[in-house]
Amino acid sequence: MSHIKAPIVDTERRRRRSTAESSDTQWDHDPRVYRRTSQCDRLCVDIGSHVAETPSPDVSHQYTPKCLSAHKGGTTPCHYGEEVWQDGSSLRTTIRAENEVEANKLANNYRFGFRKWKSHVTERPIEDRSDIVRELYSELNFVRPQGSLITCGNIAYLILFGWWISLAYLLVCLLMFLTIIGVPYGKLCWKLSCYFLWPFGKSILKPRSLVRRCCVKFPHCEAIPEESDSKEVKESTPLLMPPSVPIEVPPQRTRYWCRVSTYVWLLLGYPLLGLIHSLACFLSWILVFTIPVAKMNARTLAIILLMPPEDVHIHRLKKPQGCDSQVLLCCYHAFNWYYYKYTLDGINVFAVNLLPLVITTLVVGYVDTENQFVSSEAKFAAAVSSIIPLSYYIGMGIASISAQSNFAVGAVVNATFGSITEMTFYITALLRGHKAGTKCYEEIVKAALTGTLLGCILFIPGISMIIGGFKHREQRFNSRSAGVSSALLFISVGGVFAPTLFSKAYGSLVCAGCSSSQANTSGPFTCMDCHYDMSGSNEPLYLRHIEPLVYTISVLLPSAYLIGLIFTLKTHSHIYDIQVSDVHDHHQGQCPPGGASGGHGTVHWSRLRALSVLIMATLLMAACADLTTEHIKPILDHSAISQYFIGVTVLAMVPEIPEIFNGIQFALQNNISLSLEAGNCIAVQVCMIQIPLLILFNTFYDVGFVLLFSDLHLWASIFSVIVVNYIFMDGKSDYFQGTALVVVYLILLALYFFAPSPHAC
Repeated sequence: MSHIKAPIVDTERRRRRSTAESSDTQWDHDPRVYRRTSQCDRLCVDIGSHVAETPSPDVSHQYTPKCLSAHKGGTTPCHYGEEVWQDGSSLRTTIRAENEVEANKLANNYRFGFRKWKSHVTERPIEDRSDIVRELYSELNFVRPQGSLITCGNIAYLILFGWWISLAYLLVCLLMFLTIIGVPYGKLCWKLSCYFLWPFGKSILKPRSLVRRCCVKFPHCEAIPEESDSKEVKESTPLLMPPSVPIEVPPQRTRYWCRVSTYVWLLLGYPLLGLIHSLACFLSWILVFTIPVAKMNARTLAIILLMPPEDVHIHRLKKPQGCDSQVLLCCYHAFNWYYYKYTLDGINVFAVNLLPLVITTLVVGYVDTENQFVSSEAKFAAAVSSIIPLSYYIGMGIASISAQSNFAVGAVVNATFGSITEMTFYITALLRGHKAGTKCYEEIVKAALTGTLLGCILFIPGISMIIGGFKHREQRFNSRSAGVSSALLFISVGGVFAPTLFSKAYGSLVCAGCSSSQANTSGPFTCMDCHYDMSGSNEPLYLRHIEPLVYTISVLLPSAYLIGLIFTLKTHSHIYDIQVSDVHDHHQGQCPPGGASGGHGTVHWSRLRALSVLIMATLLMAACADLTTEHIKPILDHSAISQYFIGVTVLAMVPEIPEIFNGIQFALQNNISLSLEAGNCIAVQVCMIQIPLLILFNTFYDVGFVLLFSDLHLWASIFSVIVVNYIFMDGKSDYFQGTALVVVYLILLALYFFAPSPHAC
């Protein structure tokens, strides 16, 4: 049957390809990928545009990158942008990628569970992106069919930016008229004042006299978005002009930089407007979703305000302009929700915007040591918030190095830096507690470890099920692979809390004080703060029994983790059935051409750059963790909330924010198995990697870390593991099961909220 299906598949692909090619002739948002089909457009581009033409790829000579593993089952259609998905018939996990570098990164992340901020490490060709994404990277200099201009975002622009930018232009307009010699610039400021009050549906144009020769022969050209080199215009014009059309010479005028009014403008008007546009650009960029406003202000400051005033023309966009003018600025909407996808050199815009917060936090934290200008609480909040962008850079560094390296190097990098965010905080907190001579910091670390465990077991799968269940009625996952993760989770929790159970079985019950009622001296005693002596003061039990048990467990847990990796990656990889296949071009149904990259993609960060970013981000993370632990003590001392609650919420879940977003994104793509495994993998790593590393650190530098947890940590963790394994038994998920997990998580948080503080604090 395979030889019969093949012609049918090829025919269907050719049909889709022809349909996609016909749709490419329509208007596109981004001028960098604007395909011109008419002879008029091609000639006008040769004359006046320096925008690189993006030709449609030749399918017959198209390069197809090597597929690491072909997807079995034939012609399952793929959708661009879904990185990992499941075949509903066999519940196999298939990883799709644009090139081998992305495939290697996804495979490593899936195997090791380190998925800090799911992002691409290679450049994705803009022509292969959706129309929505293409519009994000447009330069606001292209005319397109306009829809409704009365939107909430545009009205918000008028309230937040438009009125005071317009007012600034009015003031500069009056200043230019007072100088008399700057009257042309005063008129320009008046026009721009009206423009920036409501710039939508208007365009700023520059006349192009040389292009009129083309329009004599092709009078229906659209406006050219960018300016070309004048030398190219002179060389190409004689070849394009019909011999009967006379060459029109533009009128001579004084050169722009030879005018006195130009320098009056540059000394009086331009600096004031530059300050206004810079402020508007900064504010709109920080808000992210108003980046079109930032682009509009930046383009005005860099191009329009440095042009001769007589060359700036403002028109309403009732129809496309002729090719005798050049579009400099054209904005339709000031707000776009999809700018959360915007990246700069592969770095998400939110990470870029939060990087100044990291620098400011470190400067203020280490300069203002006496808290004279900034309170200790504000420094703590800033230091905790700085962990978020730093975890992004660490994740990008890990992904970039592992994607460009072999399996062994990727495994070493993931194992070394995968938990660096959490380990940095834990170690700095233990060091500060040892220096201060208090056990309070140790209790905070244990609360953070337990909070991470509970959040990854309950909250991440739960919130993913809820949000994914709203979009998909019922989601299925591979129950056998989930069973492997559950088994590792049982081993992890059992091993970590075994010393605690041992101490309760053989330890001594100690109470702070016992008393009886004064009215009834023969009645029962009332004992306060009763607990088992699990500290080093009970030396016979601790030194002879508990401490050797802790060291034994710290060796067995990483060994179990290693055996689990061998099981899932080598001997029983068929349980997961991880298959890497090519992402097909969403327009043509073919693998994207490799071009100069040879199918490997052009990486954003080289190995050296990624390693440099990784080391620098780790050092900054250590500094932020030090500030966090330094300023947490005042909060603990003056807070009415239990220290347990602070540890299991803020300190535990802030580093796991990337996993929360990744789990939700996987669930929305109907990949609920990855949402579940994202949480399970982190929980297993906490028990099998992070805690043994803390024990190893305590062995070489004794900071007093003892692997003995309170009753609340013990029973909350065991109960969570039982509940989540019961939920995962049937291999199905919906929003009700997710709600159950989240409710259990909130109940446990309520227990921590009302629990008394540790006696050490």
